[in-house]
Amino acid sequence: MMEAHEGLEAQIDYWRGYVARSRAISPADLDELEDHLREQIAERRAGGLDEDESFLVAIKRMGNLDAVSREFAREHSERLWKQLVLLPEDPAAAGVPPWRELAVVLSLAVGAGLALKAGLTWLGGDEVLLRNAGLLVFPFLAAYFAWKRRLTVRLLLALAVPFAALAVVLNAYPFAAEGSTGLLAALHAPVLLWLLAGVAYVGGRWRSDGRRMDFVRFTGELAIYFTLLGLGGGVLIGLTAAVLQLVGLDLEPAMEAWILPFAIPGALVVAAWLVEAKQDVIENIAPVLTRIFTPLTIAMLLAMLVVLTTAGGLIDVDRGLLILMNAVLVLVLCLLLYALSAREPLAPAGIFDVLQLVLLVSALAVDAVMLTAMLARIAEFGSSPNKIAALGLNLLLLVHLLWAAWLSAGFLRGRRRFAVLERWQTRYLPVYGLWAAVVVFVFPPVFTFA
Repeated sequence: MMEAHEGLEAQIDYWRGYVARSRAISPADLDELEDHLREQIAERRAGGLDEDESFLVAIKRMGNLDAVSREFAREHSERLWKQLVLLPEDPAAAGVPPWRELAVVLSLAVGAGLALKAGLTWLGGDEVLLRNAGLLVFPFLAAYFAWKRRLTVRLLLALAVPFAALAVVLNAYPFAAEGSTGLLAALHAPVLLWLLAGVAYVGGRWRSDGRRMDFVRFTGELAIYFTLLGLGGGVLIGLTAAVLQLVGLDLEPAMEAWILPFAIPGALVVAAWLVEAKQDVIENIAPVLTRIFTPLTIAMLLAMLVVLTTAGGLIDVDRGLLILMNAVLVLVLCLLLYALSAREPLAPAGIFDVLQLVLLVSALAVDAVMLTAMLARIAEFGSSPNKIAALGLNLLLLVHLLWAAWLSAGFLRGRRRFAVLERWQTRYLPVYGLWAAVVVFVFPPVFTFA
């Protein structure tokens, strides 16, 4: 029997994470199965069973997860599941025909390219295009999630309202030319758009820790596939340009006017489709990548810490270096989240978890030095939109990393379950969205759109 302190939501998250690995179960089917599971649990609870009993009986009565549930029971023999999985072994793989999904994905990819191309043609100025680039591409990625997850009209409207508000603000605010607030709004708007994409991805179940972690995993895998597509496309374009150059033709005008505007947003949509179609392949790659880059990132952070502490007075630290260090800390956070999403939740603590704690402590040390340098610069030269935005982000990172390190240490000492550390990561993510909303909506009028 499961330990009493494991809550019902944790059990459902374990179940969902395992079932999601099956090729036969599409994300839309999984959402429907989870709804059915919850209904079964609610009926059992109304009949007087406790949470564990209701969950186990509901699993037994799920008619679409026979082979998957049996395999789960074999791998997790310490649980009671194996006693209740007594269904046949011939599941019918329901889902959309591959050719139809491919047609939808290619149509959306072309649509995203056309939208960005139209933006390049009709929007005046690089600043305006930078603020609107995410707005042009996001609807097509969200449309894929909406089609894949079969989102309701109510949820689509709930996504459309903040999207429209963001579009109005980015285009109606009288941003000064080459001003700081306009650039900050352009840099933070994608954070809000990506959180909206996350709501679409999880089918509106943003309160579920497991579904939020699914989106974290999806984001990491999307970055991998997008990078691979970019590298492969870059090689093909380079070879094509070299061949054409030999016969006196220049590919650069066509590349700037047509190829890149279609390739970049199109690759994003295609990468999202590949992640959905090849989840089990990436799951084999993800642990390897995190184990390679975690020690390398620790070495990089320690080297940067030495540079920062030996660079002289903190006031004299170059502003460009502080900006780069902010980017490094965000990258470290992304690596940490992806590593946690790739970890088997039920596995005991090991050497890699020790490395994760070392990574957290190293990042905390770098963040503390950066905060000291920022406060010193503000005290010496005064505040500005850029400094306040950077300071706010670093404070958020400090809280996030500090509590994650505390929970990680507790997990290594056997005083906390891994699920507690995982929940902290996913529940803190909306805080970054709130801060991004403040920078986009509040900073411009407060700093007179400068």
